[in-house]
Amino acid sequence: MTPFDYDFLRRLLKDRSGLMLSADKEYLVESRLLPIARKNNLGSLSELVQKLKAPGSENLLVAVVEAMTTNETFFLRDKVPFDHFRNSIIPSLLKSRESKRKLRIWCAAASTGQEPYSLAMCLKDMGPRLDGWRIEMVATDLSMEVLDKAKAGVYSQFEVQRGLPIQMLLKYFTQTGETWQISQEIRSMVQYRTLNLLGDFTSLGPFDLVFCRNVLIYFDQPTKVEVLERIRKITEPDGFLVLGAAETVVGLTDAFKPVPDQRGVYAPNVGAAPAKPASTGFAMPATQRLAANFGGNR
Repeated sequence: MTPFDYDFLRRLLKDRSGLMLSADKEYLVESRLLPIARKNNLGSLSELVQKLKAPGSENLLVAVVEAMTTNETFFLRDKVPFDHFRNSIIPSLLKSRESKRKLRIWCAAASTGQEPYSLAMCLKDMGPRLDGWRIEMVATDLSMEVLDKAKAGVYSQFEVQRGLPIQMLLKYFTQTGETWQISQEIRSMVQYRTLNLLGDFTSLGPFDLVFCRNVLIYFDQPTKVEVLERIRKITEPDGFLVLGAAETVVGLTDAFKPVPDQRGVYAPNVGAAPAKPASTGFAMPATQRLAANFGGNR
């Protein structure tokens, strides 16, 4: 792969998904895209790049973006956000939404489903506290392939051992051979949709709670600001945003403010003025816009 090929791929991924690749990530590109090249009977990444530049390459473009933006995830990842979810966020929302008894939750980078299913199991464990409540959970991702796996809810022994307490495994999963499938009851709690965070997602909202973890770390600063500003527009004024451990709104935007004593949890900053629009590459041609969402590292 020539430097020109790598630069083309970096620009492609930035425009399509917001993913920023540094100059030293060629090894990552090669490891993820060589299988795509071979599957399409192409002898090298240079040949893959030439194919991507040719007319009629949309399906190949989608495969390349999905291969590069699909990252690992596991159940109850990082633990702390789920503790906040159970002990602070949901109790607060149950109190403030008592009159309408309805909650809407968005997992903005669902990957293969471990995050939304973790939230669903936490909600189920709350038992009678949620009797009579209507809870809608929307989970989105760029990759249609990972969403298909999420919908099926089938995981390997290795996947269910990563972060999932044995009590939850036995309570909510059924073993079939060497795999485990999460119960239909839990699966039915989550609606999956393909979505791109670089596109318009106002039609999804409004939401009481947004989980957008380990996605912003892959964006440049203007893109982070733009995405956060648009998330703010569909988050209820007294709702919450949860980011990953390495992410923050501090120093980026006043759209959200940290919730005291709850690391990674933010509340809409109702009185803040909107940030000035930044040039982030959002105005890509409609024919090049994926109706999907960046598959982050949850």
